[in-house]
Amino acid sequence: MDAERGGHGALEQAALAGASEALDLQKRSTTQRVRQRLFALASDFTATAAWSLIDAGRLDSAGRHLDRALTLAGLAQDPETTMQVWNLRAMLARQGKRYAEAVAAAQAARATAAARRSPLHASLAHGRTAIGLAYQGDQRGALRSLGRAEETLSRADVTAPRPSWIAFYGPAELYSLTAIVRDVVGNPAEAEAAAYRALAALPASFRRNRAHTTARLALAQLHQGEVEQACVTSGEVFTIMNGAPLSGRTRQMLGDFQRDLITLAPSARIAHEWMDRYRTEWSTL
Repeated sequence: MDAERGGHGALEQAALAGASEALDLQKRSTTQRVRQRLFALASDFTATAAWSLIDAGRLDSAGRHLDRALTLAGLAQDPETTMQVWNLRAMLARQGKRYAEAVAAAQAARATAAARRSPLHASLAHGRTAIGLAYQGDQRGALRSLGRAEETLSRADVTAPRPSWIAFYGPAELYSLTAIVRDVVGNPAEAEAAAYRALAALPASFRRNRAHTTARLALAQLHQGEVEQACVTSGEVFTIMNGAPLSGRTRQMLGDFQRDLITLAPSARIAHEWMDRYRTEWSTL
């Protein structure tokens, strides 16, 4: 459901139903090992429910799910699901503009046993830290964390089996995170280059990721004053999705694009054409 549509109410409810079933089975288990695995499964399901809300841009209830998921991960004594929750907490805090909390959550993810033993997990935690620091205005710290994300990913075996929640992470996603960091710290040309690298590395099946990164590319072009090219690029988001719903995160980014477009080119004909053409489609998809 997540792969096909992303965050929506049906995904949240399906995930919560899975968590409830795992907890019911836990009550009937006779061994500690099985009980802990069921607690971990319930945590994974509950974190997925939170993710569905984050992806849909419905942030108010996501924190409650993450609190529950963290409790269940603690009962499971499972570092994998613990890091999964802290990763989502960092994303939630950043989208809510609570940047100090976003950095703290990313650092908590980095401190988990999962990140200490896996370069892949450590790289993701460093990448989340870089984004939080960038939004806090700490350019040096953000770029330092980004460098650590690159270095640890270079040591990871990206072909090895991994849990489903971190299946999205690899070179393409790190390029996408780099595009965010570079744009936020005022390096839009580097952000544009990173977004192109992300698009080149993304698997063809990752359509929503491609749409999201394309919107980020358009922002980077706009921030360089390339208004006409940015409008063309942002229009490709709708072509990529081909009528399928946009994620809440991508809609939010297109909202940022429209705001910056009005600010940077208030009288440009192409800016008004973009708003006339895409406003309805963007706000309803």
